[in-house]
Amino acid sequence: MQKFKLAIIFLSLVSISLQGQNNEWRNKVSPEVLAAINDGKPCDIIIAFKQQADLSDLNTIHGKTAKASAVFNRLQEISRKSQARTIDIIQTYGASANSLFLINGLSLEKAAPELIQKLALLPEVNHISFDPWVYFPGAFEDIPVSVTDRNTVEWGVARVHAPEVWAMGYAGQGITVGGADTGYDWEHPAIKGHYRGWDAGSQTADHNYNWHDAIHDYSPLNYDSLGNPGVNICGLESPVPCDDHKHGTHTMGTMTGDDKMGNQIGVAPAAKWVGCRNMERGWGRPSSYIECFQWFLAPTDVGGMNPDPSKAPHVINNSWYCSIEEGCVDTTVNELLHSAVKNLRSSGVIVVVSVGNDGVNGCSSANFAPAYFEESFSVGATRMNDTITGFSTRGPVTIDQSNRTKPNISAPGQDVRSCVLNGEYQNLSGTSMAGPHVVGVVALILSARPDLAGEVDVIEDILEQTAVPSFDTIPCGNVAGDAIPNNTYGYGRVDALAALQVALAYSPVSTPLLKPVSVQVMPNPVIEQAAFFMENLSGKSQLSLFDSRGAKVFTKSWTGNNTEVLRIPLASHAAGVYYWQLLSESGVASGKLLKL
Repeated sequence: MQKFKLAIIFLSLVSISLQGQNNEWRNKVSPEVLAAINDGKPCDIIIAFKQQADLSDLNTIHGKTAKASAVFNRLQEISRKSQARTIDIIQTYGASANSLFLINGLSLEKAAPELIQKLALLPEVNHISFDPWVYFPGAFEDIPVSVTDRNTVEWGVARVHAPEVWAMGYAGQGITVGGADTGYDWEHPAIKGHYRGWDAGSQTADHNYNWHDAIHDYSPLNYDSLGNPGVNICGLESPVPCDDHKHGTHTMGTMTGDDKMGNQIGVAPAAKWVGCRNMERGWGRPSSYIECFQWFLAPTDVGGMNPDPSKAPHVINNSWYCSIEEGCVDTTVNELLHSAVKNLRSSGVIVVVSVGNDGVNGCSSANFAPAYFEESFSVGATRMNDTITGFSTRGPVTIDQSNRTKPNISAPGQDVRSCVLNGEYQNLSGTSMAGPHVVGVVALILSARPDLAGEVDVIEDILEQTAVPSFDTIPCGNVAGDAIPNNTYGYGRVDALAALQVALAYSPVSTPLLKPVSVQVMPNPVIEQAAFFMENLSGKSQLSLFDSRGAKVFTKSWTGNNTEVLRIPLASHAAGVYYWQLLSESGVASGKLLKL
């Protein structure tokens, strides 16, 4: 009897153990993947590992190449250690995985249910997520324009004051910008001469380290009723730059385009560009997005081998998003994208992201990855009169309960003329058109101050603090529309000239770049005269005052050190909210002033 009882207890414990083990692997698998397993169907997955690289100590490294190499080496080391057993198991099933070392993950297409269960039981595996195809709606269509309908310098390029920066001798020379999109028609006359892989002297192209195609399969969402994928002009894993849509080509034109025949469509025409295709005819997926982020950390040859972080771009454009409603139904996927952005940014690459075209949904619509991440430099879209477009997405961010303000900044995004396929030009609208303007401005700044390459925080701070203040009439979230920053414009519309002036005044990166300038405004509110008490100044300084529409109503420049007092008469000015901005060699500051 005693032996029988012991046997029952033993079997019960085994049953409980197996049940716990069963629940353990299920808890590590997303609902969409579990549904596929229950149906006995293979599934496209991303495997995320528990061990993650700590990069926090690398932010003290100056010099972009040194910083990128340190990040790359650490990420590679962590991935090699934690992925080995998983890769061996995958290979026993005759499958192969794509290493996403940027996030310490693996992507695997058509994984068998049995294999997924086995991988989920591994203690080193943190989570197995669904890897869905996601539709990107793209820009708002406008009528095509002919090559003869040129404006010489396009309105958005002029509005951000790029020509004034060119006149100072800075047009992006020595800087590489990157783009992840639908691909790029690299032979378009407006961007061919700016492609890093093109040698005008020998009239030859080398696509190694200059182009990557992250599309390895046709999206089933492009299949017809008979299950045929249709024709993609780029095919799969194209060894040369190719655009199967036009969206990507248009964005690159705004960053660098100039055909030397009057089509000055780009903000930084002396910069070089590299590109990565992350969408298949408008459909992308988390793994293709992450793969492009990874390639920008350490570009490879066209075969995807021999990564080299020294060839990474300085800044990248991302005019796309991955929304919950459109396929990224597993929020763990968003965190994988978040890790990719954080780690790439740690390597010294500025990650510019279009905030999205959901302004019709009003406030708190900035909830699509990667625009809502703190580490993404998100961009809203403005009209020709510097007001926000109706489609530009508004903050605050609520999906992660952060209530952070988004966008960071705004730029021209309506009726933007740029290049499209087959040598043509077209006007498009969307925040997709705004982000490339900011990328171009970054290239202008870095061409003047190449020693600031890799100093992401500094460049982003310069862009924000020198933006033209812009305001809304309504609050979004708990932030007033006339606050700086606000959830409509961010800090305001980007200004290349103002940003360059501050960048030129910065101390070398070996010393603290933003010294604590101090400004007190008295009285505030004010009726007749406001006194500005400023301390910790050095070298050239400039104080400007803007009205609620962003128009400059006062400015004064001087050279001096330590302290300064300026009194601004305001009796003749209309009552309302005014904004001040101090630019100094020792730092920048801004604030709000109320005129009664």
